[in-house]
Amino acid sequence: MGRCTPMSQNERDMCRSSSHEAHFWLNDYVNKQNCRIWSEANPQVYIETPLHPEKVTVWCALWAGGIIGPYFFKNDEGHNVTVNGDRYRAMITNFFIPELNNQDVQELWFQQDGATCHTARATIDLLKDTFGDRLISRFGPVNWPPRSCDLTPLDYFLWGYVKSLVYADKPQTLDHLEDNIRRVIADIRPQMLEKVIENWTSRLDYIRASRGSHMPEIIFKM
Repeated sequence: MGRCTPMSQNERDMCRSSSHEAHFWLNDYVNKQNCRIWSEANPQVYIETPLHPEKVTVWCALWAGGIIGPYFFKNDEGHNVTVNGDRYRAMITNFFIPELNNQDVQELWFQQDGATCHTARATIDLLKDTFGDRLISRFGPVNWPPRSCDLTPLDYFLWGYVKSLVYADKPQTLDHLEDNIRRVIADIRPQMLEKVIENWTSRLDYIRASRGSHMPEIIFKM
């Protein structure tokens, strides 16, 4: 459980939208030219595991009204790529802002974690152009407590929920995995998001009242 600095009532009321990336590995994939072979008790029994398994990198934003995404970070050839500042800003400009403009959202606050690609000067300037002072981020107008994944709905809810379902039919290709991710996210009902936001509010209230102490386990039950 993350420990964070206390937040004021004003900061607690401002929290409305959270964004984040996650990796989804194609677990069943084995590249025989790029794997480790290891054994335990019986030397005749071994398991092949990929040294660099295939994966997709996914970004989403979650707010009380729904989920924006998923967005898959890829190069021009359609291959998964590492998220850097340029790619993150391209996603914000070409995907997130147009999607956000299609939503009935007024005065939305935007919150992100402290990853380097999120907090580069050019990225913060871009986000300030869109959200002004309604930006909750390291180096932003409103600081978000560091190491506080317990206060990020995508960390404590969305990614775990999606990963619990996308592998049910054992996808064998990245396209299949991506389709499953899109389907699971699209099937998340508004009622579930309402509970997530209610739980988020409870977490923020507890942190404020306790002045940044650890949250008890009971608060994690939604």
